[in-house]
Amino acid sequence: MENKFIEILAYTIPSIVTGSVAYYLFASYFKEQQNNRRWLLQKDAQKEALPLRLQAYERMTLFLERISLTKLLIRISPITADKKDYGTMLIDHIEQELEHNLTQQIYLSDDCWSIIVTAKNATIQMIRRAIVTPEITTADQLRELLLNDLLDKQSPSNAALSYIKNEVSQLW
Repeated sequence: MENKFIEILAYTIPSIVTGSVAYYLFASYFKEQQNNRRWLLQKDAQKEALPLRLQAYERMTLFLERISLTKLLIRISPITADKKDYGTMLIDHIEQELEHNLTQQIYLSDDCWSIIVTAKNATIQMIRRAIVTPEITTADQLRELLLNDLLDKQSPSNAALSYIKNEVSQLW
């Protein structure tokens, strides 16, 4: 009986070891194949997403150019002489420009989107500060003050544009 048991073990143990090794090799092989498929799918998805991301960066670049005060003041003339009406009209244009591009944020990094919104808010703050300046009484004076301010300091849009250019260069 003991010999029979040893004989069964002599056949069973190598079978179990061989089966275990085979299982391990097949499991490793299938896991590697799954990882390869996942990597290829991800690569294809990135290939398809890159044009969408680039388009989003292009649209946000256009947005920043359109809200740049020098271009905004040239493009939008005052309708009345009232400085508050003109300032409100400029701010409304900036807000509408952002509303048209809100969906682009899903293709941009959080940092990039945050910098774009900060540039928009800083531009609006420049307009609001100029509106409350007591020496300014007309829309044309407001326009002139804002343009003169930009001679001394950089437009908030320029910093955001630099960030976008840097981020796009890292996509390659």
